[in-house]
Amino acid sequence: MSALVRLSDTHVVHKARSGGVFTRDKVYALTGADLAIAPGETVGVVGESGCGKSTLAKVLVGVQQPTSGTVTFGGRDLWSLKPAERRTAVGGSTGMIFQDPSTALNRRLPVRQILRDPLDVHRRGTTAERADRVRELMSLVGLPRALADALPGQLSGGQRQRVAIARALALDPDLVVADEPTSALDVSVRAQILNLLLDLKERLGLALVFVSHDIQTVRRMSDRVITMYLGRIVEESPADEVTDRSRHPYTRALFSATPGLLDPIDPIPLVGPVPSATRPPSGCPFRTRCWKADEVCGSVMPDFAAASRPDHRFRCHHPVEEGESTRALVAQAESAASATAMADVPFQQHIREPS
Repeated sequence: MSALVRLSDTHVVHKARSGGVFTRDKVYALTGADLAIAPGETVGVVGESGCGKSTLAKVLVGVQQPTSGTVTFGGRDLWSLKPAERRTAVGGSTGMIFQDPSTALNRRLPVRQILRDPLDVHRRGTTAERADRVRELMSLVGLPRALADALPGQLSGGQRQRVAIARALALDPDLVVADEPTSALDVSVRAQILNLLLDLKERLGLALVFVSHDIQTVRRMSDRVITMYLGRIVEESPADEVTDRSRHPYTRALFSATPGLLDPIDPIPLVGPVPSATRPPSGCPFRTRCWKADEVCGSVMPDFAAASRPDHRFRCHHPVEEGESTRALVAQAESAASATAMADVPFQQHIREPS
C-alpha cells in the first residue's frame, strides 16, 4: 500500500533566543526523520517533553516547513508546490487536534461559525450545504444542536474538545493528527474523547497520528508506535510488541515507568537530565543516560536495524535482546548506575579504616 504521507531525511532547525549578540543558538527540533503513514493506520508517537513530537506533528500536516529533507503527500512533494496548491492539497486532506481546546478555539465565535470556517475558507458547497455539514459534524461528535450558538467559554472541556475534533473533520480529511488531545481534560472525560477518536477513525477510515505522554494509551490505540528522543526517531515498533519486545533501551525505559498492576516492578533508572537540543551529544543522543553506552556510542550514530518483524526497526549499537525481561533490564541499569557512582567517588573514600 502506498504511503499517504512520507518524510525523507527531514530536519527542522530553529534559531533559539539564547546565544550571543551576533550569534544565536540552533535548536535541533527534528533530525533525519524518515517516516511513512499508510491510509487508515493509527501511529502513536511517544517520548519525553522536548523530544520533537509536536514538531513532527506539524511537519506531517504542512504547518511546519522542514529546514531540509522532503515531505510528500499523496505522492506530491509538498514544499515544491505553490502556496495555493499546497493549501488545497494539505488543508483539504488533513486535520489537526491541538492539546488545549480552550486556546485552540476562537472564544469570540459560536460553535456554528467555528465549524463552518474551514468550509468557507476552502469554498466547500453552497450556503445551505455548509449549514447541513455543520449539523452533521455536531451529530458526528455527539454535540447537541442546542450548542450551535454557544461560545467556547460556555462549554465544558470535553465539549470544547469535541468541537475541535469536529473542526478537524470538517473537510473530510484522510489524515488527522492529534497532539496531546486529552492532556488538558479531566480524567473522567479522557476515556470518552479517546473512544470517540477510535470510533471516528473506524467509521471514516482515517489515518490517525496520536501524540501523547500517556504511553500506555498510545499503545492501546495504535497499530504502530514511534519512539522519539532529542529530535530523532529511535524506534518504530508494532504496538503489540512495544511493551515487552521493543529493542531500544530508551523505549523499554519509557514503558517501564508505567508497569502493570498485576506484576509491579521498579522503572528502569535513567541517570542524568535530557541533554540540550541546542547542543546534542555526539553519536547516539541517548548515550549520556544509557546503561549500555560505550565508546562507539559516543562517536557513531547507529543506523536503523531490523528486528525479527519487518515492521519493527530501531537505532542502537547495543539493543536489548529480543524477549529480555524488563526486570532484568532494571537490574542491569541499577548495577551500571552504582558502578558509575562509585567511579565518581575519590579513591580515598573507597578505603576502609582498619577495625
